[in-house]
Amino acid sequence: MRGVTGTYEHGIDAKGRLSIPAKLREELGPTFYLAIGVDACLAIYPQSTWDRFTEKFASLPMSQSKSMRLLFANAAKCELDSQGRIVIPQKLRRYAGLDKDVVIIGVNDRAEIWSAAAWNAQEEEEMTPEKMAACMAELGF
Repeated sequence: MRGVTGTYEHGIDAKGRLSIPAKLREELGPTFYLAIGVDACLAIYPQSTWDRFTEKFASLPMSQSKSMRLLFANAAKCELDSQGRIVIPQKLRRYAGLDKDVVIIGVNDRAEIWSAAAWNAQEEEEMTPEKMAACMAELGF
């Protein structure tokens, strides 16, 4: 799988449907999974990433795996409708604070869906030359 990249601004309609951009659909593949993210966002995992994720989960002892119940209980397998849209369940929209305006970002092995306001605030805080230099140094670049 190639990396998932880019930033896309879209809207969620009254029925909770979100159009997935064509470039992102190509990167994610025909089937993908929508789940709660580690921040106040939703994560979209391509099938290959989801498979690796579930294999890792299956190898954990029960005492560790039970902490992941909420992730799996609230995950949704997604297939696009004829107009390239998915339906985001209400519970997941509420978790991520998604209303109308959203931003979808590529994050290498997944995409994330953020409320536009939350993403803009995050990006403004984090997108400085100093923070980017520190991040690159931490990664050994």
